[in-house]
Amino acid sequence: MYKVFFNDRVAFFGEDFSTIDKRRGNLFYRFTNSLELQQKVADFFSSEEAGNLYISHEDLPLLIKEFKSCFVLIEAGGGLVFNRHGEFLVIARKGKWDLPKGKLEKGEDFETAALREVGEETGLKPLDSVQPLISTYHTYKLSERKVLKRTRWFELYYPGSGEPVLEAEEGITDFRWVKPARGGFILKNTYGSVLDVLAIRGLI
Repeated sequence: MYKVFFNDRVAFFGEDFSTIDKRRGNLFYRFTNSLELQQKVADFFSSEEAGNLYISHEDLPLLIKEFKSCFVLIEAGGGLVFNRHGEFLVIARKGKWDLPKGKLEKGEDFETAALREVGEETGLKPLDSVQPLISTYHTYKLSERKVLKRTRWFELYYPGSGEPVLEAEEGITDFRWVKPARGGFILKNTYGSVLDVLAIRGLI
């Protein structure tokens, strides 16, 4: 199922949501036309009271294409970094636990961007790319524009012994190397997209 994070809420996309509980403040919309979808998205984007949003249509690729047209699309690469002790890295960015990531530069692919951005934000070099993980989507507002950011995540390996040197200009203030299944503190203060990345590797 395709999903997009709106801060702590989620928009889900599928062919049929008739089995979803409709008593928890969730919103349901069956796609009919572009203008109506844009209004539904704008209302959900600005609302702080609604639960999750479930958008359905029998042609899912068409629905996703129409949804993306409601936003400015930004693409990024990010990394889930492991060290030689089997620990993974989390960083504190703007008051929340996060994973290093950043926007693609001109001509870059996702993997190259992930390696570059993780290196810049953490100072960890060299880094080896192990495998692609998942893509996550989240929204935010930038200069009154609604932005949809797609981040493609990669598992990376740091073979060195040096500690991270954090990029303060990006609001990064702290880091922790975390043993798998020892990241309970992350659950209390992070983003849904980060949880999805950690869950795909069975780390939480």
